[in-house]
Amino acid sequence: MIGFRKKKSDEEREERFLSLINENQEKLYKIAYSYVKNKDDALDIVQESVYKAYISYDKVKKSQYEKTWLTRIVINTAIDFIRKNKKIVSIDMNVIENISHSGKDHIDEKMAVKEALDKLNEKQKTVIILRYFEDMKLEEIANILGAPVSTIKSTLYRALKEMKIDLKE
Repeated sequence: MIGFRKKKSDEEREERFLSLINENQEKLYKIAYSYVKNKDDALDIVQESVYKAYISYDKVKKSQYEKTWLTRIVINTAIDFIRKNKKIVSIDMNVIENISHSGKDHIDEKMAVKEALDKLNEKQKTVIILRYFEDMKLEEIANILGAPVSTIKSTLYRALKEMKIDLKE
């Protein structure tokens, strides 16, 4: 009888986990892709992240933190992937289309934005990506990065200030 309960509990755990992954798979892919700008690498990052999450799923105490926890795993896995492969990650030009005006006259401006983003450190780039490309609130970013909202605000402010300086040059 005890074995049956454990088995049922394991099945419920797997169902909850699969549901979490299915609900968030597109978001996870977008986050991974925003770091590596390569479809196959992004899929590898998501796959590795799901594996890491599955192994440590029991460590999540409250279901309200599952999405934040999973997002953090993807971000860390993407950063680790970049470090291991020593790839220089650049911001996709399609993303820059959303930032600046479209048209031939603005190609230089788009390139300047891309270069400014590429000069940011990992934390600043992460905050910019989550805030402007994933449209997350500062509170959500703070939860994901495990930092106070005030720290996220100052990181965002510094990143935008650095980008502004780079864009003026």
